[in-house]
Amino acid sequence: MTVKEAIRARTGSAYEVRGGDESRDEGEHTSPGTSAATPGTAPPTVAAGRAAQELGLRRSEFELAVHLGLIAVTAGPGGGRPRVHEREIARLREDPGFPDGLAERVRTVGTAEGAALLGIVPARFTRLARAGCVSPVTFYLNRYRAVVWLYLADELASFAVREPELLAGRTPLRMRTMLEAGGDRRARNWRSQRIDRLLKRTADPWARAAVEASALDSAHLAEVVEDPYERAYLARVRPEPVFGRPGSVAARETMGELMLADDPDEILWRRINLTLGLDLAREERPAPHPGDDPGARTTPAPDSTSRVAPPQAPPVTETAPPLSPPAGETPSGLREPGGKRLLARLGWRRRSDG
Repeated sequence: MTVKEAIRARTGSAYEVRGGDESRDEGEHTSPGTSAATPGTAPPTVAAGRAAQELGLRRSEFELAVHLGLIAVTAGPGGGRPRVHEREIARLREDPGFPDGLAERVRTVGTAEGAALLGIVPARFTRLARAGCVSPVTFYLNRYRAVVWLYLADELASFAVREPELLAGRTPLRMRTMLEAGGDRRARNWRSQRIDRLLKRTADPWARAAVEASALDSAHLAEVVEDPYERAYLARVRPEPVFGRPGSVAARETMGELMLADDPDEILWRRINLTLGLDLAREERPAPHPGDDPGARTTPAPDSTSRVAPPQAPPVTETAPPLSPPAGETPSGLREPGGKRLLARLGWRRRSDG
């Protein structure tokens, strides 16, 4: 599909359903034509592989659809491999655009194909991606173990509609300055979107804090979370993508590196979110320590009930300001009731301070 075709399709609201689907709870996906399960019995489910076949998706497309929140899954018996309710499959198959509509929403493209989709040269596409105008959704390693970013074709079409002036003409001065300085926001935007999607999967405050902690290296994490038992608990309850990390050792190592924030203001933002998240978690229950009663420290099952969460940083785009706290609401100005500054609680020290 070209950009012009995508623009025409959007006038018919073909893509408007996406935002609503991503946040819907699995329990809301009941198809009118699917019979309800007998009281006292679990609804019938199928394995992920069979669900992908019935939905006309490749396995990688199916896993991406689950990651994006387009397909609801449930844990298998005894915590086994994820499974899909038959009523969920029926719901998706009853969509008027099935099967092409679902497949199009998870179609990914690399630099060359993405540039062709937007009608620009690959070099300009790369510059737009490095500047944060478009965000990668996943990646793979080529034979040289270099990261190859992939983008949702659907999101590229949205960008073309939203920012047509960036596809032609002279690059804006601010963008040129950032690129000439060697800036590259692809990994940062990928991290931000990945963290946001993991946060949507749980309401448990300790799990949410653990997601924020996953973006900090061990040194920064130890400065924010001084209690080693709390750090161990964060590592234990941290949610992962439904289908886990990449299978190869090289891909797992690369993902581990890409997950860590590497820019000072991004690191500070994650430290703030983690600190505020820990406040919520500690109010809910303390982290378990040796000698505690195991029955009194169990982690409740996540549910769909929303609660107030720390502010989340949106992906950086050329049209959005950098990921820094807004004027008048800087971290150093935030105070607790006791008057203790948030930056002091973060243990944050400027690099120039040693």
